[in-house]
Amino acid sequence: MLDLKVMSAGAVRSALEELAAEFSRATGHRLDIAFNTVGAQRQKLAAGERADVIILSASAIEALEKEGALVPGSRADLGRTFTGVAVRAGAALPDLSTAESFKQVLLSARSVSYTDPKAGGSSGIYLAGLLERMGIADAVNGKTVFRRGGLEVARAVAAGEAEIGITFISEILPVKGVKLAGPLPAAVQNANTYTAAVAATSSQREAAEALIKAITSPAARARFKATGFE
Repeated sequence: MLDLKVMSAGAVRSALEELAAEFSRATGHRLDIAFNTVGAQRQKLAAGERADVIILSASAIEALEKEGALVPGSRADLGRTFTGVAVRAGAALPDLSTAESFKQVLLSARSVSYTDPKAGGSSGIYLAGLLERMGIADAVNGKTVFRRGGLEVARAVAAGEAEIGITFISEILPVKGVKLAGPLPAAVQNANTYTAAVAATSSQREAAEALIKAITSPAARARFKATGFE
């Protein structure tokens, strides 16, 4: 029986936790999975934190690969998820048909939640930039309920702490009490592919490779698809 340390972005949490539990039952390997934003995980790795498997956005994994922090050839994509808008279950669905209508949704909403860019979340960093480009950053951020991760954004909407939430669809669908109003309009859409790889510092490479094979199998991809990936 081996212990495997996994450092992962939060966008894959729902499906990954289920798949990890199945992997542990099948192999006897214990998994220690730490979820955080991509930015926070990058900081931890830079500070010397060790892991066996790293699951981050494809761009972050590519950067780590160039830094020599990953086992060459160990990368495998889990899937891609888009940014969506969450509303409380039973609420009227906002008009997300165009970038302009989405802008008006943001301006008219009583409160908005998205991942705090300072926490290093991919969706929050993107949305902060989008609000600036739209010229509505001050108006929206003045009524924003910032959260550290996407699941927390969806939960804030479910709890009535925010009227709408914007985060990755994979972090909206698993949360009870919220409904996916739809993806962002194509003109302002932001999608992320998430990728797993074996850390160069891993002393359990065979088990780490087995885990990645398990979570990228056809059955696993179907599980990710059910939670908002494609």
